[in-house]
Parts: sequence; C-alpha cells; structure tokens
Amino acid sequence: MESLYKSETGKAEILNLYNQKLKDLNINYQYHEVETAFGKTNVIVTGDAPKPPILIVHGSNGCAPIALETYFGLDTHFQVFAVDALAQPNKSAETRLSMKNVDYGQWLHEVIDSLELKNVTLAGFSFGGLVILKALEFKDANIKEVFLTAPAYIVNGNPIKALFKVFIPMKRYIRTKKSKYVERFLNELFTEKDAFALQFLSKVFLHFKMDFTSVPVIHRREANLIKTPFTLIAAKNDLMFPGEKMLKRAEKIFPSLKETILLKHSKHVQNKSDNKMIVDLINKSI
Repeated sequence: MESLYKSETGKAEILNLYNQKLKDLNINYQYHEVETAFGKTNVIVTGDAPKPPILIVHGSNGCAPIALETYFGLDTHFQVFAVDALAQPNKSAETRLSMKNVDYGQWLHEVIDSLELKNVTLAGFSFGGLVILKALEFKDANIKEVFLTAPAYIVNGNPIKALFKVFIPMKRYIRTKKSKYVERFLNELFTEKDAFALQFLSKVFLHFKMDFTSVPVIHRREANLIKTPFTLIAAKNDLMFPGEKMLKRAEKIFPSLKETILLKHSKHVQNKSDNKMIVDLINKSI
C-alpha cells in the first residue's frame, strides 16, 4: 500500500511534533497497539483502571495527543483511551476507510472489543464525531453514552464559503509555503490562536496526503435507529458544520438525543474555556 506520507522526512517531522505534544501534556500514559481488520491502531491510555472507561476520538488531520489536550481532565473520573484514527497523521495504520459506509463504525467497535471495554463512554470532536456516529449505526453494544462536539455527519456548511475561506488558503500555503496562509486557515476555524496547530498543520499540509472527500450526512432512517443517549455540543460560528443548523436537524432526527448545547461565541475549534466546560459536563455524567 502506498504511504499517505509524501516522504520519510516529512513523516518524521510530523511524528516528532506528535511526541512533543504528548510530552508537553505531562501525563502518565501507556501505549496499546490494537490489531483490527483494517490495520493496527495505536491507543494512548491514561488514568486508573478501576475508573469507568471513556474513549476519545480526535478531529481530521489530528492525533491522540491533541484529543488528550482537548479533553484534558477526564482522567480524574475516567480511565481515558485516546485513539489514533486510521489514515490520519499519527501512529495508526494508513488504511483509508470510506465515510459512506459503516467501516469506521466497525473499526471503532473492533478497538473497543480488543481493549475489552464494557459500558464505555465515547467523546469526539469534528471528524471524531462522524466516527462515533458510524459506531452507533453499526451497533449499540458496550456503549453507555456519547458526547459529540461540532461533529461531522449531521449537517454541512456552505461549500462556497469553505472553498474560499479554508481550502484555497490551504492550497496557497502548499504552493508557496508562506505561513500567512495557514494562519488565515486557522483564523476561520479556531476560536483562539493555537501555536501547536500552526506548527502541526504546516507540516501536515506539506507532507501528508489529506482526504478531500466530501463529508456525507446521516440519513434520518439511520439516525432514528440509534438508541444510545448522547449530548450534542454545537458551535454557532462554525463554518464547517453550523451550530444552529446542526441542532435544528438533530432535534428532528435523533430520538436518543439527551441534551443540546450551543456555544454562542465559538468557531469550529473551541477555546480552552469551552473545552473545560465540556470536560466538566462529561465528568458529571458518571
């Protein structure tokens, strides 16, 4: 299989940043390597085993250390399993799955089963939300509750706006290597500046073959079949997946929707204050 990394040097630069982010978190952790039908999956585990399990999934072009930072503090009440999604710039296999079927759902259940997790809580951001919804479509077994933040797969934003504000700056950076274009990209999607995101995505855009497949949206019939209770947190100023539009559709199609929250001052990627609020909300769910 052809690598998703454009060069070994580029791969090393991306994984060095991965390792640096994990080190900067200053947490005790273990690596677990899980075999699935779709390839090996890397999982970072932190927190004590007697605590209830929570599995967290990062967004597109991300990695487990970023998810651990986003959901920092869950280990006070949970044992945390941060998964490196397949075909992303991280330490899992480079097998690219389709977003149009339930392969991502099957893959995540294989990870859960291999880790022998029972009654697990799931939390995911953006693309991670799509993965979790696919898992709920595949089967409800062993999943206690779900928390989704600005998830893909419920609604999509205006494609023309996304083209001019997100994809064209990305392409211009790839062509020119001028960091101002990455900064423009980040300014449209991030609520507050993130120095690591600038570093990491600057390398990813140049050295990783990203997936530009259009993101599908869940059909009402599949949404109606989901029984697992979940909380949906949407961002009002989200260019990719508009918050008000998302909540309006979710309330119509998901019978298991437990709670909705609209972050009124947030873009697609939340700030530290909103992330802390989300972590507190999840911790109180026990």
